[in-house]
Amino acid sequence: MEQELLKVFDEQHKQIGVETREEIHKLGLWHETFQCWFIGENKGKEYVYLQLRSDLKKDYPGLLDITAAGHLLETETVFDGIREVKEELGIDVLYEELYSLGVMKYSVTTGDLVDNELAHVFLYDCALEWEQFTLQKEEVSGIVRVEISQFVSLWQGELEEIEVIGFKVEANGARSPIHQKVKKAIFVPHEQSYYEEICKKLICFTSKNQLSC
Repeated sequence: MEQELLKVFDEQHKQIGVETREEIHKLGLWHETFQCWFIGENKGKEYVYLQLRSDLKKDYPGLLDITAAGHLLETETVFDGIREVKEELGIDVLYEELYSLGVMKYSVTTGDLVDNELAHVFLYDCALEWEQFTLQKEEVSGIVRVEISQFVSLWQGELEEIEVIGFKVEANGARSPIHQKVKKAIFVPHEQSYYEEICKKLICFTSKNQLSC
């Protein structure tokens, strides 16, 4: 995976070359990713879904993250990013069913990893049961959901912890329920500004006034 070739861009989103994922993260080069946040209504409440990253992951194992996300390879366009949803979650989604939030720039440095992303971000409004998820064990070990109002309050500093419910796939393949309180520390350390921008988009979208988002 570290030797996969990705397109390299400048900060104006102009392609300037091609490099391996390993070198891109070592040198902090700008590259494209695909991100898809699942949202949905359940019993009159609006939720956002989060993936629990596999303990097998090199980066941020066991932390909560975007529902589905991944790098766009040298040969791919943003339309090809939809494969990440199927690969990681086992959910069939059409590109036309996604709501684009545009391209978001953000940077995260963790140890030797310098991650400068031009992220194509989408929302998928869905009504799914836990049984419909088939997780890629190398990437994802569980799925949880949290009320959007709580998620927003966490990242706006109004709450210190929020309640998540869902499931985790154990080493033997069995699913165990998750119902617990979590704090910011259990989330992948994307920039605070990134989470705040996502929260604004979630509020806007769920207000049913998508045209103004």
